[in-house]
Amino acid sequence: MAATINTYLTFKDNAAQAMEFYRSVFGGELQSSTFGEFQMSEDPAEQDKIMHSMLTTPSGQVIMAADTPNSMEYTPPAGHSISISGDDETELRGYWDALAGSGSAILPLSESPWGDSFGMCVDRFGVSWMVNIAGTGARGQEAEEGASSIA
Repeated sequence: MAATINTYLTFKDNAAQAMEFYRSVFGGELQSSTFGEFQMSEDPAEQDKIMHSMLTTPSGQVIMAADTPNSMEYTPPAGHSISISGDDETELRGYWDALAGSGSAILPLSESPWGDSFGMCVDRFGVSWMVNIAGTGARGQEAEEGASSIA
């Protein structure tokens, strides 16, 4: 099996709600385990906290998450963003609308200097997202390159 890089988010007491929200945005199968299920904490306040959660989207993308145990310091996400890109405008605008609509747009989704549509937002759970929709120029160039390789 080839190595993969997956997004793993940490939350303070709301990983279950965040992952349900991401499932509503991206679809897919969500699996979650609590600290209580695996006897990973004797603290009664942590029994229902998420020890590990994994969302596998229909396209095979994976987002993982957990709640921070009370014994550890929680640091809100900073200094990074999750980037979503592609050329399916309807799909990507749907993601943008759900993510930005739940929080706030930092840079509205609009045409960028490189010809794509690009936007940055922070969702209601404090996670930063970037959405890039390939412009018609990029799709046209790919089609042109594909046609020339056939000839």
